[in-house]
Amino acid sequence: MATTTVTTAAAATTSSSAAAVSSLSWREGMSSDNVKGLCLALSSSFFIGASFIVKKKGLKKAGSSGLRAGSGGYSYLYEPLWWVGMITMIVGEIANFAAYAFAPAILVTPLGALSIIISAALAHIILRERLHLFGILGCVLCVVGSTTIVLHAPQEREIESVTEVWDLAMEPAFLFYAALIITAAFVLIFHFIPLYGQTHILVYIGVCSLIGSLSVMSVKALGIAIKLTLSGMNQLIYPQTWIFTLVVAVCVLTQMNYLNKALDTFNTAVVSPIYYTMFTTLTILASVIMFKDWDRQSPTQVITEICGFVTILSGTFLLHKTKDLSDGLQSHLSVRLPKHSEEDGQDDVEGIPLTLRRQESLRDS
Repeated sequence: MATTTVTTAAAATTSSSAAAVSSLSWREGMSSDNVKGLCLALSSSFFIGASFIVKKKGLKKAGSSGLRAGSGGYSYLYEPLWWVGMITMIVGEIANFAAYAFAPAILVTPLGALSIIISAALAHIILRERLHLFGILGCVLCVVGSTTIVLHAPQEREIESVTEVWDLAMEPAFLFYAALIITAAFVLIFHFIPLYGQTHILVYIGVCSLIGSLSVMSVKALGIAIKLTLSGMNQLIYPQTWIFTLVVAVCVLTQMNYLNKALDTFNTAVVSPIYYTMFTTLTILASVIMFKDWDRQSPTQVITEICGFVTILSGTFLLHKTKDLSDGLQSHLSVRLPKHSEEDGQDDVEGIPLTLRRQESLRDS
Protein backbone atom coordinates (compact mmCIF):
# COMPACT_ATOMS: atom_id res chain seq x y z
CA MET A 1 0.00 0.00 0.00
CA ALA A 2 2.85 2.33 0.92
CA THR A 3 4.63 1.43 -2.29
CA THR A 4 1.52 2.30 -4.31
CA THR A 5 1.25 5.64 -2.53
CA VAL A 6 4.91 6.45 -3.21
CA THR A 7 4.51 5.45 -6.88
CA THR A 8 1.43 7.61 -7.26
CA ALA A 9 3.17 10.54 -5.61
CA ALA A 10 6.20 10.08 -7.85
CA ALA A 11 3.98 9.95 -10.94
CA ALA A 12 2.18 13.10 -9.85
CA THR A 13 5.50 14.83 -9.24
CA THR A 14 6.76 13.74 -12.67
CA SER A 15 3.57 14.95 -14.33
CA SER A 16 3.79 18.27 -12.50
CA SER A 17 7.43 18.66 -13.49
CA ALA A 18 6.62 17.88 -17.13
CA ALA A 19 3.83 20.46 -17.12
CA ALA A 20 6.16 23.02 -15.58
CA VAL A 21 8.84 22.33 -18.19
CA SER A 22 6.21 22.55 -20.97
CA SER A 23 4.94 25.84 -19.57
CA LEU A 24 8.48 27.15 -19.27
CA SER A 25 9.25 26.04 -22.82
CA TRP A 26 6.13 27.80 -24.11
CA ARG A 27 7.07 31.00 -22.30
CA GLU A 28 10.60 30.81 -23.67
CA GLY A 29 9.24 30.30 -27.19
CA MET A 30 6.90 33.29 -26.83
CA SER A 31 9.53 35.75 -25.68
CA SER A 32 8.77 39.46 -25.66
CA ASP A 33 10.60 39.88 -28.97
CA ASN A 34 8.62 37.05 -30.56
CA VAL A 35 5.34 38.54 -29.35
CA LYS A 36 6.30 41.91 -30.83
CA GLY A 37 7.26 40.25 -34.08
CA LEU A 38 3.99 38.33 -34.27
CA CYS A 39 1.85 41.41 -33.53
CA LEU A 40 3.70 43.46 -36.14
CA ALA A 41 3.41 40.67 -38.72
CA LEU A 42 -0.35 40.30 -38.12
CA SER A 43 -0.99 44.03 -38.45
CA SER A 44 1.15 44.04 -41.58
CA SER A 45 -1.06 41.36 -43.15
CA PHE A 46 -4.20 43.42 -42.52
CA PHE A 47 -2.76 46.52 -44.19
CA ILE A 48 -1.22 44.66 -47.13
CA GLY A 49 -4.35 42.59 -47.77
CA ALA A 50 -6.48 45.73 -47.95
CA SER A 51 -3.93 47.55 -50.11
CA PHE A 52 -4.28 44.96 -52.89
CA ILE A 53 -7.93 45.91 -53.31
CA VAL A 54 -7.48 49.67 -53.08
CA LYS A 55 -4.61 49.62 -55.57
CA LYS A 56 -6.62 47.41 -57.94
CA LYS A 57 -9.48 49.93 -57.87
CA GLY A 58 -7.00 52.72 -58.59
CA LEU A 59 -5.42 50.78 -61.46
CA LYS A 60 -8.81 50.08 -63.05
CA LYS A 61 -9.87 53.71 -62.70
CA ALA A 62 -6.58 54.93 -64.21
CA GLY A 63 -6.80 52.36 -67.01
CA SER A 64 -10.19 53.69 -68.10
CA SER A 65 -8.64 57.04 -69.05
CA GLY A 66 -5.11 56.07 -70.07
CA LEU A 67 -2.70 53.27 -70.92
CA ARG A 68 -3.04 50.41 -68.43
CA ALA A 69 -0.12 49.32 -66.25
CA GLY A 70 -0.28 45.84 -67.74
CA SER A 71 0.41 47.39 -71.16
CA GLY A 72 3.35 49.41 -69.90
CA GLY A 73 1.49 52.58 -68.90
CA TYR A 74 2.06 54.66 -65.76
CA SER A 75 -1.14 56.73 -65.69
CA TYR A 76 -1.94 55.18 -62.29
CA LEU A 77 0.69 57.49 -60.78
CA TYR A 78 -1.82 60.34 -61.24
CA GLU A 79 -4.65 58.43 -59.56
CA PRO A 80 -5.22 59.38 -55.85
CA LEU A 81 -6.93 56.05 -55.10
CA TRP A 82 -3.83 54.17 -56.21
CA TRP A 83 -1.70 56.28 -53.86
CA VAL A 84 -4.06 55.50 -50.97
CA GLY A 85 -3.48 51.82 -51.64
CA MET A 86 0.25 52.42 -51.98
CA ILE A 87 0.41 54.25 -48.64
CA THR A 88 -1.57 51.42 -47.03
CA MET A 89 0.88 48.91 -48.42
CA ILE A 90 3.84 51.01 -47.22
CA VAL A 91 2.40 51.03 -43.70
CA GLY A 92 2.03 47.27 -43.87
CA GLU A 93 5.56 46.84 -45.21
CA ILE A 94 6.97 49.04 -42.43
CA ALA A 95 5.23 46.85 -39.85
CA ASN A 96 6.58 43.80 -41.65
CA PHE A 97 10.04 45.38 -41.73
CA ALA A 98 9.95 45.89 -37.99
CA ALA A 99 8.73 42.31 -37.42
CA TYR A 100 11.86 40.89 -39.07
CA ALA A 101 14.01 42.78 -36.58
CA PHE A 102 12.37 40.92 -33.68
CA ALA A 103 11.56 37.44 -35.03
CA PRO A 104 13.09 34.96 -37.53
CA ALA A 105 11.96 35.01 -41.16
CA ILE A 106 10.49 31.51 -40.88
CA LEU A 107 8.18 32.82 -38.15
CA VAL A 108 7.22 36.14 -39.76
CA THR A 109 6.87 35.34 -43.46
CA PRO A 110 4.16 32.61 -43.28
CA LEU A 111 1.84 34.97 -41.39
CA GLY A 112 1.32 36.72 -44.72
CA ALA A 113 -1.37 34.08 -45.32
CA LEU A 114 -3.76 36.36 -43.46
CA SER A 115 -3.38 38.94 -46.24
CA ILE A 116 -4.69 36.32 -48.71
CA ILE A 117 -7.93 35.94 -46.76
CA ILE A 118 -8.38 39.69 -46.47
CA SER A 119 -7.68 40.42 -50.14
CA ALA A 120 -9.83 37.51 -51.36
CA ALA A 121 -12.75 38.49 -49.13
CA LEU A 122 -12.56 42.17 -50.10
CA ALA A 123 -12.21 41.23 -53.79
CA HIS A 124 -15.41 39.19 -53.44
CA ILE A 125 -17.27 42.11 -51.83
CA ILE A 126 -15.81 45.18 -53.57
CA LEU A 127 -14.43 43.99 -56.91
CA ARG A 128 -17.16 41.38 -57.54
CA GLU A 129 -14.50 38.69 -58.02
CA ARG A 130 -16.48 35.73 -56.73
CA LEU A 131 -15.01 33.47 -54.05
CA HIS A 132 -16.79 30.12 -53.75
CA LEU A 133 -16.71 27.39 -51.12
CA PHE A 134 -13.52 25.83 -52.45
CA GLY A 135 -11.88 29.25 -52.38
CA ILE A 136 -12.77 29.60 -48.70
CA LEU A 137 -11.36 26.12 -48.11
CA GLY A 138 -8.19 27.18 -49.92
CA CYS A 139 -7.84 30.18 -47.59
CA VAL A 140 -8.28 27.89 -44.57
CA LEU A 141 -5.61 25.52 -45.87
CA CYS A 142 -3.21 28.44 -46.36
CA VAL A 143 -3.74 29.51 -42.76
CA VAL A 144 -3.40 25.96 -41.41
CA GLY A 145 -0.15 25.47 -43.30
CA SER A 146 1.20 28.81 -42.12
CA THR A 147 0.21 28.05 -38.52
CA THR A 148 2.03 24.73 -38.71
CA ILE A 149 5.19 26.49 -39.82
CA VAL A 150 4.87 29.17 -37.14
CA LEU A 151 4.43 26.62 -34.34
CA HIS A 152 7.62 24.83 -35.36
CA ALA A 153 9.73 27.85 -36.27
CA PRO A 154 13.29 27.98 -34.88
CA GLN A 155 14.50 30.50 -32.35
CA GLU A 156 16.06 33.70 -33.64
CA ARG A 157 19.82 33.63 -34.14
CA GLU A 158 21.74 35.89 -31.76
CA ILE A 159 23.46 38.62 -33.79
CA GLU A 160 25.48 41.42 -32.22
CA SER A 161 26.60 43.37 -35.30
CA VAL A 162 25.54 43.99 -38.89
CA THR A 163 28.97 42.73 -39.93
CA GLU A 164 27.90 39.27 -38.76
CA VAL A 165 24.99 39.37 -41.21
CA TRP A 166 27.35 40.52 -43.94
CA ASP A 167 29.66 37.57 -43.26
CA LEU A 168 26.68 35.22 -43.55
CA ALA A 169 25.70 36.82 -46.87
CA MET A 170 29.25 36.42 -48.20
CA GLU A 171 29.34 32.67 -47.67
CA PRO A 172 29.57 30.62 -50.93
CA ALA A 173 26.17 28.95 -50.54
CA PHE A 174 24.25 32.22 -50.30
CA LEU A 175 26.35 33.92 -53.00
CA PHE A 176 25.45 31.07 -55.35
CA TYR A 177 21.77 31.41 -54.41
CA ALA A 178 21.82 35.19 -54.98
CA ALA A 179 23.54 34.81 -58.37
CA LEU A 180 20.98 32.19 -59.43
CA ILE A 181 18.06 34.39 -58.34
CA ILE A 182 19.37 37.49 -60.14
CA THR A 183 20.05 35.53 -63.33
CA ALA A 184 16.54 34.01 -63.29
CA ALA A 185 14.99 37.45 -62.73
CA PHE A 186 16.86 38.98 -65.68
CA VAL A 187 15.83 36.07 -67.94
CA LEU A 188 12.17 36.60 -66.98
CA ILE A 189 12.34 40.38 -67.45
CA PHE A 190 14.13 40.50 -70.80
CA HIS A 191 12.98 37.27 -72.46
CA PHE A 192 9.70 35.94 -71.03
CA ILE A 193 7.83 39.14 -70.10
CA PRO A 194 7.78 40.57 -73.67
CA LEU A 195 6.42 37.22 -74.93
CA TYR A 196 4.19 35.93 -72.14
CA GLY A 197 3.69 38.75 -69.62
CA GLN A 198 0.10 39.40 -70.68
CA THR A 199 -0.94 35.74 -70.86
CA HIS A 200 0.94 33.82 -68.11
CA ILE A 201 0.47 34.94 -64.52
CA LEU A 202 3.65 33.28 -63.24
CA VAL A 203 5.92 35.57 -65.28
CA TYR A 204 5.21 38.82 -63.40
CA ILE A 205 4.80 37.08 -60.06
CA GLY A 206 8.00 35.14 -60.62
CA VAL A 207 10.02 38.35 -60.82
CA CYS A 208 8.36 39.73 -57.68
CA SER A 209 9.01 36.53 -55.72
CA LEU A 210 12.61 36.03 -56.83
CA ILE A 211 13.63 39.60 -56.05
CA GLY A 212 11.48 39.53 -52.90
CA SER A 213 13.53 36.73 -51.34
CA LEU A 214 16.65 38.89 -51.60
CA SER A 215 14.85 42.00 -50.35
CA VAL A 216 13.67 40.19 -47.18
CA MET A 217 17.23 39.12 -46.33
CA SER A 218 18.37 42.73 -46.78
CA VAL A 219 15.38 44.03 -44.82
CA LYS A 220 16.22 41.67 -41.97
CA ALA A 221 19.85 42.83 -41.98
CA LEU A 222 18.78 46.48 -42.01
CA GLY A 223 16.21 45.86 -39.27
CA ILE A 224 18.84 44.24 -37.08
CA ALA A 225 21.16 47.21 -37.69
CA ILE A 226 18.44 49.71 -36.68
CA LYS A 227 17.45 47.64 -33.65
CA LEU A 228 21.08 47.46 -32.44
CA THR A 229 21.57 51.17 -33.11
CA LEU A 230 18.52 52.09 -31.02
CA SER A 231 19.80 49.87 -28.22
CA GLY A 232 23.07 51.84 -28.06
CA MET A 233 25.33 49.95 -30.49
CA ASN A 234 25.67 52.27 -33.49
CA GLN A 235 25.62 50.28 -36.73
CA LEU A 236 25.37 53.28 -39.06
CA ILE A 237 29.15 53.60 -39.06
CA TYR A 238 29.50 50.34 -40.99
CA PRO A 239 29.34 50.53 -44.82
CA GLN A 240 27.51 47.18 -44.83
CA THR A 241 24.45 48.90 -43.34
CA TRP A 242 24.22 51.29 -46.29
CA ILE A 243 24.84 48.52 -48.83
CA PHE A 244 21.90 46.59 -47.38
CA THR A 245 19.82 49.81 -47.55
CA LEU A 246 20.61 50.23 -51.25
CA VAL A 247 19.70 46.60 -51.98
CA VAL A 248 16.38 47.03 -50.15
CA ALA A 249 15.51 50.15 -52.19
CA VAL A 250 16.32 48.54 -55.56
CA CYS A 251 14.51 45.28 -54.74
CA VAL A 252 11.36 46.94 -53.37
CA LEU A 253 11.02 49.26 -56.40
CA THR A 254 11.40 46.28 -58.74
CA GLN A 255 8.81 44.27 -56.80
CA MET A 256 6.28 47.11 -56.82
CA ASN A 257 6.64 47.67 -60.55
CA TYR A 258 5.93 44.07 -61.55
CA LEU A 259 3.32 43.53 -58.85
CA ASN A 260 1.36 46.47 -60.29
CA LYS A 261 1.52 44.83 -63.72
CA ALA A 262 0.29 41.52 -62.29
CA LEU A 263 -2.60 43.13 -60.41
CA ASP A 264 -3.68 45.15 -63.44
CA THR A 265 -3.58 42.14 -65.77
CA PHE A 266 -4.96 39.26 -63.71
CA ASN A 267 -7.60 38.52 -61.09
CA THR A 268 -6.67 39.69 -57.58
CA ALA A 269 -8.00 36.51 -55.97
CA VAL A 270 -5.47 34.56 -58.05
CA VAL A 271 -2.52 36.97 -57.87
CA SER A 272 -2.51 37.19 -54.06
CA PRO A 273 -2.23 33.47 -53.14
CA ILE A 274 0.23 32.60 -55.93
CA TYR A 275 2.45 35.54 -55.04
CA TYR A 276 2.25 34.63 -51.37
CA THR A 277 3.18 31.00 -51.97
CA MET A 278 6.12 31.70 -54.26
CA PHE A 279 7.38 34.59 -52.18
CA THR A 280 7.12 32.67 -48.89
CA THR A 281 8.79 29.55 -50.27
CA LEU A 282 11.74 31.45 -51.75
CA THR A 283 12.11 33.67 -48.69
CA ILE A 284 12.26 30.75 -46.27
CA LEU A 285 14.69 28.97 -48.61
CA ALA A 286 16.91 32.06 -48.61
CA SER A 287 16.70 32.29 -44.81
CA VAL A 288 17.61 28.61 -44.44
CA ILE A 289 20.66 29.09 -46.66
CA MET A 290 21.82 32.39 -45.17
CA PHE A 291 20.94 32.05 -41.48
CA LYS A 292 21.06 28.22 -41.38
CA ASP A 293 17.72 28.05 -39.53
CA TRP A 294 17.22 24.32 -40.06
CA ASP A 295 20.64 23.50 -38.58
CA ARG A 296 19.17 24.31 -35.16
CA GLN A 297 16.10 22.08 -35.62
CA SER A 298 15.35 18.37 -35.37
CA PRO A 299 14.35 16.34 -38.46
CA THR A 300 10.80 16.12 -37.09
CA GLN A 301 10.46 19.91 -36.97
CA VAL A 302 11.86 20.27 -40.49
CA ILE A 303 9.48 17.63 -41.88
CA THR A 304 6.53 19.32 -40.13
CA GLU A 305 7.44 22.65 -41.72
CA ILE A 306 7.64 20.98 -45.14
CA CYS A 307 4.15 19.56 -44.55
CA GLY A 308 3.04 23.11 -43.80
CA PHE A 309 4.37 24.19 -47.21
CA VAL A 310 2.44 21.39 -48.92
CA THR A 311 -0.73 22.49 -47.14
CA ILE A 312 -0.24 26.07 -48.33
CA LEU A 313 0.33 24.91 -51.89
CA SER A 314 -2.88 22.87 -51.70
CA GLY A 315 -4.80 25.94 -50.58
CA THR A 316 -3.35 27.99 -53.43
CA PHE A 317 -4.37 25.31 -55.95
CA LEU A 318 -7.94 25.37 -54.65
CA LEU A 319 -8.09 29.16 -54.91
CA HIS A 320 -6.87 28.97 -58.49
CA LYS A 321 -9.43 26.30 -59.46
CA THR A 322 -12.20 28.27 -57.72
CA LYS A 323 -11.63 31.05 -60.23
CA ASP A 324 -12.19 28.54 -63.03
CA LEU A 325 -15.42 27.31 -61.43
CA SER A 326 -16.77 30.82 -60.84
CA ASP A 327 -16.46 32.12 -64.37
CA GLY A 328 -17.22 29.01 -66.42
CA LEU A 329 -15.88 29.20 -69.96
CA GLN A 330 -14.44 32.69 -69.54
CA SER A 331 -12.37 31.48 -66.57
CA HIS A 332 -10.55 29.12 -68.92
CA LEU A 333 -9.32 32.18 -70.77
CA SER A 334 -8.79 34.42 -67.72
CA VAL A 335 -5.45 32.84 -66.84
CA ARG A 336 -4.20 33.39 -70.40
CA LEU A 337 -5.86 36.65 -71.30
CA PRO A 338 -6.09 39.94 -69.39
CA LYS A 339 -9.44 40.30 -67.69
CA HIS A 340 -10.79 43.85 -68.10
CA SER A 341 -14.50 43.38 -68.54
CA GLU A 342 -15.31 46.92 -67.52
CA GLU A 343 -12.92 48.53 -70.00
CA ASP A 344 -13.90 46.14 -72.82
CA GLY A 345 -17.55 47.15 -72.57
CA GLN A 346 -19.04 43.91 -71.27
CA ASP A 347 -22.28 43.70 -69.41
CA ASP A 348 -21.77 42.85 -65.71
CA VAL A 349 -24.78 40.58 -65.54
CA GLU A 350 -24.59 38.45 -68.64
CA GLY A 351 -20.96 38.86 -69.70
CA ILE A 352 -22.05 39.56 -73.34
CA PRO A 353 -20.27 42.40 -75.21
CA LEU A 354 -22.59 45.36 -75.56
CA THR A 355 -21.78 45.72 -79.28
CA LEU A 356 -23.12 42.21 -79.98
CA ARG A 357 -26.26 42.89 -77.95
CA ARG A 358 -26.91 46.09 -79.94
CA GLN A 359 -26.55 44.15 -83.21
CA GLU A 360 -29.06 41.58 -81.98
CA SER A 361 -31.50 44.35 -81.05
CA LEU A 362 -31.20 45.92 -84.53
CA ARG A 363 -31.86 42.58 -86.22
CA ASP A 364 -34.90 41.95 -84.03
CA SER A 365 -36.30 45.39 -84.84
